[in-house]
Amino acid sequence: MHWTPEQILKLAPDAASAKAAQGLLAPKKWTSLGVNETAIWGACQGSGSNPYQTQIDLADPAFKCSCPSRKFPCKHGLALFLLFAEQPSLFAKTAPPDTVASWLKGRSDRAAKKETAATTKSKDPKDPESQAKTAARRLDRVKDGALELQRWLEDMVRTGLAGNLSRGTAPWESQAVRLVDAQAPGLARLLKETAVLSTREGWQERLLEQMALLYLLLEGFRRSAALPEDLQDEIQSLIGWKQDQQELLQDVGIADEWNVLGQRTLLEDRLQVQRTWLKGTSTGREAMIVAFAYGNQAPFSGMIPGTCFDGELVFFPGRLGLRALVKTRSEATRQLQKLPGESIARAVARWSERKANCPWLERFPFELGRVVPATAHGHWWIIDEAKAELPLSPFRDVWKLVALSGGHPIALFAEWDGHSLLPVSACVEERFVELNA
Repeated sequence: MHWTPEQILKLAPDAASAKAAQGLLAPKKWTSLGVNETAIWGACQGSGSNPYQTQIDLADPAFKCSCPSRKFPCKHGLALFLLFAEQPSLFAKTAPPDTVASWLKGRSDRAAKKETAATTKSKDPKDPESQAKTAARRLDRVKDGALELQRWLEDMVRTGLAGNLSRGTAPWESQAVRLVDAQAPGLARLLKETAVLSTREGWQERLLEQMALLYLLLEGFRRSAALPEDLQDEIQSLIGWKQDQQELLQDVGIADEWNVLGQRTLLEDRLQVQRTWLKGTSTGREAMIVAFAYGNQAPFSGMIPGTCFDGELVFFPGRLGLRALVKTRSEATRQLQKLPGESIARAVARWSERKANCPWLERFPFELGRVVPATAHGHWWIIDEAKAELPLSPFRDVWKLVALSGGHPIALFAEWDGHSLLPVSACVEERFVELNA
């Protein structure tokens, strides 16, 4: 794969690391630059007497550096990668030093052991009776956890929210821990997100709405046997059952030219979650690709907003039909010239239809055409040519959006949560621009 500077910078754990890496691109800062079929390496002179030894396995990519930074990749790894992308002629094609060769061999050996273990596990005959017992034990634990949460929510409403909220979010967090122990991590996440609403201004309506949706989910789980199969799948996913992705990739996918409309990365505890939104040119199918990373490592889906590629996606089972995996894709990408645009009324109608089919829809992609940002009564809004309007969520790049528009209509891609719109990207005069939350 040929990596572009834009793709490499997406690997940065934060903006400071990306900026620092770009300050290390002068060739005079680097010595011993080398490359072979699988890796690149080099030495970067820092403030100490000994240069930092930096190496990259291009297959993943994976990074290693002798600097003391706890960020991954560090600024030296990013800079080395950027230098290779922009000036590959600086890298001599040669055999790697012993330290690099040893590191690559260790990675290869570990990957081979992992593959052998996976192959052996797949060949091992599975005991249906044992699997059934394990699944039954988990189901019993989840049922107990769901029942306890249902009673806890009923007690919260019965005794009054205001009094309970005076104790802060600690009771909510304690209940979430119990749900994790009950093997229902999805419920724990939803409960934590509900608790956050109690700390915001005008919390009453939003909190009651979210608690009602959570209670509805518990009722749906309790009566799931009477529900359609796709709704059962959606409820199980929300509660915390995971889909075997390798098994899912065996399914027949949907082939199309996929437009990468936008990307948003959020921090949940120490887990970074990246959502990448796609839309098929021919099918009009919307898709959300989710990538995860822990700690200071940045998640990377391999897709750059503002581009399009030919590929095949497989979708997770469920009522919503948004989350997907990339099964195959071409290495060649093309620039996206424009965003698919629609009116606010049409976007809200599509969202309403999805919300009616699945009330737990948390966010939905809005692809708006010819809209203008405006302010009124201390709040920002998006207004289209039919004078329909939607409130904007507070976000960092609001003035950037205003500057891009300059009072004129632009195309906007955003996430809608049923209450406010969070801009993700915009397109102005065939120029694609990402917007930060």
